[in-house]
Amino acid sequence: MAEAVVASLRKGGKILCAGNGGSAADALHMAEELVGRYRTDRIALPAIALPADATALTCIANDFGFDHIFSRQIEALGRPGDVLAVYSTSGNSRNLVTAVEAARDRGVKTLGFLGKDGGKLAPLVDIAWIVPAKNTARIQELHTWAMHSILEAVELAFPAA
Repeated sequence: MAEAVVASLRKGGKILCAGNGGSAADALHMAEELVGRYRTDRIALPAIALPADATALTCIANDFGFDHIFSRQIEALGRPGDVLAVYSTSGNSRNLVTAVEAARDRGVKTLGFLGKDGGKLAPLVDIAWIVPAKNTARIQELHTWAMHSILEAVELAFPAA
């Protein structure tokens, strides 16, 4: 996962992040750490948290249905070489499945931070990191650990300015 993120950013790609509920918070966390910083001052890196734009979410949900809140944004923003990171403790969120399908159609590499058995998303994403637990809190804690590990690799690849 870290190699995919670093490779995309080195080639001018961006990181798109998505999730629902607490997993939406994880998506926002990853994007803000890339645009801002994790631990060291470095160049700002392009990342967008798809659940962050309330106007886009409500417009898309109203006009196309909740299952398309992320896929529609991928259609608009995703480009070959980008990476989509999805967070799901169940792996079964329909709106994340449609987002991964839209990403695949556009040449966007997909990463799945998943829980339990990985659900429907496990076979769809390019790289799955599955926490084999049923406890949502433990799954999200380990997703945060994995995300922080990726961010450390990013900061090694893009040293302090």
